[in-house]
Amino acid sequence: MSFEHVSVMLMPTVDMLNVREGGIYVDGTLGGGGHSAEILRRLNGTGHLYGIDRDNDALAAATERLGAAGNFTAVKGNFHDVRALLAERGVEKIDGMMIDLGVSSYQLDTAERGFSYHADAPLDMRMDQDQALTAREIVNTWSAEEIARILREYSEEKWAVRIAQIICEHRARKPLETTGDLVACVDAAIPKKVRMQDNGHSARRTFQALRIAVNDELDPLKKALEDMVDLLNPGGHIAVLTFHSLEDRIVKQTFRRLANPCTCPPKIPVCICGKKPIVRILGGGGVKPDKEEVERNPRSRSAMLRGCEKLEKQE
Repeated sequence: MSFEHVSVMLMPTVDMLNVREGGIYVDGTLGGGGHSAEILRRLNGTGHLYGIDRDNDALAAATERLGAAGNFTAVKGNFHDVRALLAERGVEKIDGMMIDLGVSSYQLDTAERGFSYHADAPLDMRMDQDQALTAREIVNTWSAEEIARILREYSEEKWAVRIAQIICEHRARKPLETTGDLVACVDAAIPKKVRMQDNGHSARRTFQALRIAVNDELDPLKKALEDMVDLLNPGGHIAVLTFHSLEDRIVKQTFRRLANPCTCPPKIPVCICGKKPIVRILGGGGVKPDKEEVERNPRSRSAMLRGCEKLEKQE
């Protein structure tokens, strides 16, 4: 299967980056290279673009698509480690960076990757297939308490304890091996009447929580955003696409804190903490895809685009 992915909010995201010829830019979630291709087009053969991804298939596909550009470098790694990855290549400052926190269409549609509850496939869910931890290991070896915790924290699943209990009962008889086994556990845990009233498949929250846990998507995000801002030259932009409320909350709160870091009590008339704004929030706080894009690509309906600009100087 070829690596195909419809880039969500392509033009709004790259517009938010404010790409300038001669600049140094980073696509922290390279995927199939859709956003990167547009960034390179706007660089017009100048500057440089670094595309980071931990998925070997994505790196191969993007390199085939973009490798002819002399100002493009594909980097195997996680954008959480962007500071170290760029330092290894002698890059200390950048003019912009974007990340798309969604799962690619390729990953969802390639059954053997184990991201989708629509097809029976091995319980994998790794974005980086070189890593050891898989969804199969979590559901078969983690305690019921730990499984329930990630279901609550990473998907706000109301039936977390019951699902964890059913998973443990299932694995006591035989290990869970496939996505079908996991869906069956969710179906057994949530009453049919409740499942019929659910807006979408009841297993989607469990799959989301396990994917986040396998790929450690949330815990390092705040620090990664801070590193991205720190790497920016004054006037540089960051653009972030999120697809669920948990990651969007982290992005929103991090940008707000950097835009207004003052820790003085609200009733104090004059700031005495001395903390000055580092960024300016872009896009009015958040941008949703338009109706036409949602109709063309239903997977974009939950997207939220947020961005910030590094201030020229502290105000």
